[in-house]
Amino acid sequence: MIPYGRQFVEKDDIEEVVKVLKSDFLTQGPKIEEFERDLSKYCGCKYAVVFNSGTSALHGAYFSLGLKKGFEFITSPNTFVATSNAGIYVGLNPVFVDIEKDTGNMDVLKVEKSITPKTKVIVPIHYAGHPANMEKLYKIARKNKLHIIEDACHSLGAKYKGEKIGSCKYSDMAVLSFHPVKHITTGEGGAVLTNNKKYFEKLKMFRSHGITKENFVNKSAGGWYYEMQFLGYNYRMTDIQAALGISQLKKLNKFVEKRRAIVALYEKALKNNPYFDIPVEKGYAYSSYHLYPIRLKDKYKNKREDIFSRMRKIGLGVQVHYIPVHWQPYYKGLGFKKGMCPVAEDFYQREISIPLYPSMKKEDIQYVIEKVVDVFKEN
Repeated sequence: MIPYGRQFVEKDDIEEVVKVLKSDFLTQGPKIEEFERDLSKYCGCKYAVVFNSGTSALHGAYFSLGLKKGFEFITSPNTFVATSNAGIYVGLNPVFVDIEKDTGNMDVLKVEKSITPKTKVIVPIHYAGHPANMEKLYKIARKNKLHIIEDACHSLGAKYKGEKIGSCKYSDMAVLSFHPVKHITTGEGGAVLTNNKKYFEKLKMFRSHGITKENFVNKSAGGWYYEMQFLGYNYRMTDIQAALGISQLKKLNKFVEKRRAIVALYEKALKNNPYFDIPVEKGYAYSSYHLYPIRLKDKYKNKREDIFSRMRKIGLGVQVHYIPVHWQPYYKGLGFKKGMCPVAEDFYQREISIPLYPSMKKEDIQYVIEKVVDVFKEN
């Protein structure tokens, strides 16, 4: 089976992990700050705070804004549920805005109509590694005095108008994921990037029970003293994970280049085919291609289940990204209904993600191209 995505861990990555296993610190040690420095340097921001998952990083980002319960955040339904779940964790209410038909990203032209007096945050997703139109979102946010948290879990290594995603030029924070199918992996893991020192300090405390060893409310009792100043969580990354992340980050540019090279082969072979539309790359974007989402044309839209099953049977580990968040039973219980975001819903009914990851061999790529086309020819 050729999966839609997978990690690429080599001997040198393993050696770095083994070094930590033989060291004095398996967690809360020096590798955490080293990884954070490397991330901030790579992305071009001032601060990075690593977490034990992308979801916990999202939770920390929402929390650090310090918003009251009942306020709203605007986001896209075309994402994994964690994007909106994490806002709900801190008492915020999601408002879903429909997407662009071609990129799968939030439709910036529809954002302002969804802003109310309760709106405090806009959370764009850089779907499949293609950056959302951040400059336009930033202008809307400034005009309406709103925060922006980028869900950049798909897009490490991508660029918007020449700026690395994660630089936070157009946002308060950007959130990354290091799950095995992402651009680099720490097993599970995530990070929040920011240029705001206040958020940085709050995020560090949030991931560690709300505890600090400086800037005390009460007088210190001695060198052992610490304070829990708010209710935080144990969302810490281990040094074992951080060591893997440090090693992987050194290869990120090569990983992205390989993804883009595979995409170039896909585009050459599949462009203008009669069965499905392939991903686009807007003029402002340099996509890091976390996914390669094809979109079935009208003739094949209602045959997706059969097409998907037959691809799986011949060894293509395809997947669908994503079921619209507002279709989930939990969100229906909150009052969301089908039909609220028709473009996203139509996108979902057409989308299949075909294999794309750096360690794909030439024969794997050719097999994917040939077999995908063969499946459609059989219809």
